[in-house]
Amino acid sequence: MTENPPDNVNLADEDGDNESSNPSPHPSLARVIELRLSRREALGGLLASVAAAGVSGIPGGPSNLFAATTSSSKRDASTLTFEEIDRTLTPHHRVSPGYRADVLIRWGDRVFADAPEFDPLDLDPSAQARQFGYNNDYIAFMPLPRGSDSSSHGLLCVSHEYTNARLMFARFTHRLELTERQAAVEMMAHGQTIIEIALESGVWKTVPGGKYNRRITPLTPMTISGPAAGHPRMQTTDDPTGRLCLGTLNNCAGGVTPWGTVLITEENFNYYFVGDRSKTPEADHLKRYGIPSTLYSWGNYHERFQLEKEPHEANRFGWVVEIDPYDPESVPVKRTALGRFKHEGATVVVNHDGRVVVYSGDDQRYEYVYKFVSNGIYDAESPEANRRLLDDGILYVAKFIEDGTCEWMPLVWGQGPLTPENGFHSQADVLIAARQASDRLEATPMDRPEDVEPNPVTGKVYIMLTKNPRRTEEQIDTANPRAVNRFGHIIELEPPEVPESQITERGPGPDHAATTFKWNIFLQAGDPEQPEHEAVYHPDVSRHGWLVNPDNAAFDNKGRLWISTDQGEFQPQNNIADGMWATDTQGEGRALTKMFFACPVGAEMCGPCFTPDGTTMFLAVQHPGEGNWEKPSTFASPLTRWPDFQDGVPPRPSVVAVRRDDGGEIGG
Repeated sequence: MTENPPDNVNLADEDGDNESSNPSPHPSLARVIELRLSRREALGGLLASVAAAGVSGIPGGPSNLFAATTSSSKRDASTLTFEEIDRTLTPHHRVSPGYRADVLIRWGDRVFADAPEFDPLDLDPSAQARQFGYNNDYIAFMPLPRGSDSSSHGLLCVSHEYTNARLMFARFTHRLELTERQAAVEMMAHGQTIIEIALESGVWKTVPGGKYNRRITPLTPMTISGPAAGHPRMQTTDDPTGRLCLGTLNNCAGGVTPWGTVLITEENFNYYFVGDRSKTPEADHLKRYGIPSTLYSWGNYHERFQLEKEPHEANRFGWVVEIDPYDPESVPVKRTALGRFKHEGATVVVNHDGRVVVYSGDDQRYEYVYKFVSNGIYDAESPEANRRLLDDGILYVAKFIEDGTCEWMPLVWGQGPLTPENGFHSQADVLIAARQASDRLEATPMDRPEDVEPNPVTGKVYIMLTKNPRRTEEQIDTANPRAVNRFGHIIELEPPEVPESQITERGPGPDHAATTFKWNIFLQAGDPEQPEHEAVYHPDVSRHGWLVNPDNAAFDNKGRLWISTDQGEFQPQNNIADGMWATDTQGEGRALTKMFFACPVGAEMCGPCFTPDGTTMFLAVQHPGEGNWEKPSTFASPLTRWPDFQDGVPPRPSVVAVRRDDGGEIGG
C-alpha cells in the first residue's frame, strides 16, 4: 500500500495507488506445481477446442474450465445487430451508428430547482450539495410510479465515487493541502444523487423540481443495522450507541432490491483517514484494510477521519447502504449482515425458495468474492418487512477449486477457525473483519473482483475480474491463470438446478443459495492476435471487438452481457478507448464481444443500466480527461474538455442516455 501516491493519481484505479493488503495470497509450493500443471493442461489443449467449440486466443484443446460455444465461425453468429465501432481514443464520446448518445446530466448540474448554476471558477460547498456530484459510477433507473414498469418516467439514482481535485479546482496546489472550503466541496460531491427524469419526444430530460430529488453526502445521517450494530468497535465519541453514522464514502457499483430500494456500496473507504494506526487498538485490523492510504485532506478539518482520535470511525465504512429513492425523508441504512470490505456491487436475486441472495466482489488485488443469503423469505406484498431480510442471513465467501467447482464457505462465528482463539468474539467481529475471516477460511484471492451479476435469463452468474499486474507465476491458480494479468477476465458461475423434490410454486430454476456451484472462464481479455496475452474469445472477434479490463456489467432482456471497461493507468499504453462491449452468453455468439460505445480520452465506463423495455441504456462516463502518473491532467490543461468543450470549463463526469434512432430495443 503506497502511503503517499502522486497527487494526480486515479483514485478509482487500484493498480495505480493501492498495494494489496492481503498478507498471504500465495499457495504452497506443492500447490504451485500442481496448479501450474493443471493450467498448462488447460491452456495447452485449447487449440483443439477451437474447431470443436469455437474458442479463440490461446493455443490449446478441450478444457472444462474455459468457455465454449458451438459457433460455425461466421460473422453473423452474434444476435447483436448493431454496427461495431472502432476503439480509437478521441476527446469525444462515440456510439454505434443508428444510435444517439445524449448527455443527460453533468457534474454541477442542478438537482433542485433553486440550486445555483455551475460556476467552475467559484465552487461552493453549499451549491455542490444541491448539484449533481462528481465521478458518477453506479446507475439505477427506478420507474415512476413505484411498482410500475414505466420506461419513460422514473428516478435516476447515481453514485458518486470519488473526486479529483487537480481537475476540479482552478487554484490547486496538492490534494493533501486543500483549503477547508475545497475539502467541503469535495465532500459534497461524494455520495448519491436521486433525480426525476422523463422521456420527451425521444429525448431524456431531468426534472430539477421533482419531489423525489435528493442528494446524499458524507454528512447525511444514516442508521446502522444488523449484527454489527451497537458493537463496541462501531462506537465513537459522536455516536456512543454504535447505531448512527454520518454519511457514506466512495460509492461504487450497487444493486436494486425486488421491494424497490437501491443498494449503494462503499468501496475505497481507506483513502479518507489520516494518522498513525500503530497508536490505535485497531492497528492490525486497519492494516488489513489498507488504512490509512491518505488521498484526501478531510482529516485536516474533521476529527472523525483522524485515526488516533476516532479509531472506530473507519469500521463504520465499507458496508452496503440501502436507500428508498421513493421517500426523500427516509433514513439510509447500513446493512452490516452483508459484510465489510471494499464492495463492488450488491446485485440481488430472489432464489427459488423465496430467500434473497446478494452477490458482491471485494475490489482489490488478491481479495474475494462473496454472497449473502437471507434467512427470511421475500414477500411481494410486504415491502417494509422485506427490508429486514438484509439484516438476518449468512455471508459466504468463494473458494474456486481446480476441478471446476466453486465452494461457498459460510462466515459464521464459532464455526471452523472463526473463534475467539483467532480474534473473533462474535458475529459482529466476523463481519467487521470479513477480510480476516475469509483469510482464515482460505478463500481464493482473485484478480480484483469487480461487478458480480446474475443473468436473469439463464441464472448463471458472471464475475468481472478487472486485472492484477502484480500476480506472479508462483501465485497463479486455475481461477486466476495468468501472471502479470494486465487485461482481466470473466468467470461464469453455474448454480445447480433445484432438485425436483424442492420445487416450490415459484417453479424450477437455479439454486443461488446452494453452497456448491460449477465455474468456468467465460473469456480472458486482451488482444487475441498477441499470443503472449493468452486471450480467450469466440474465434470471430474483430480487431475492435476484443476488450481489456472488464469492470461493471449489465444484462439486457435477452440475457446478453454488456461489459464496461476501466484500463486505469494502462489506457495510454494500450492506446484504446474504454467503453461498452456486448456479447451473447449462450448459442453461437457466445463470447463474441463487440464494441458499442467509446468514452472520451481519460475516462472509464461505468453504470450500465437499462429501462425495463430495453430501449434506453444509461451510461456513466467517469473521470473524463483524467491523466495518469506519467501524464498529469489539470483544470488548466486537461486531456479533453468533454462534454462542454468550452475554455475555462473543466471536463465534467456525466451520465449519457443511449437510444436507437428508431426507438427500438438496444442491441437489436
